[in-house]
Amino acid sequence: MIWQKYIEVDPTICHGKACIKGTRIMVSVVMDNLAAGLSPDEIIQSYPSLSHEALQAAIAYAADLTRERVVALPA
Repeated sequence: MIWQKYIEVDPTICHGKACIKGTRIMVSVVMDNLAAGLSPDEIIQSYPSLSHEALQAAIAYAADLTRERVVALPA
């Protein structure tokens, strides 16, 4: 998955947060919905401009971010 085809960061859109290209749907919103237990189909139903490919790109983007920094877990 080449997420760069689907994700953009533009300082004039959503305060520079990562969004699905051509929308104001932030990657964080997609991830929040997945974390809340919604299925990809349910998310797409809520955001009809979101494609399955774009949703998968959001997941791939988030996966890449997790490789970039270590988050300390409480002991």
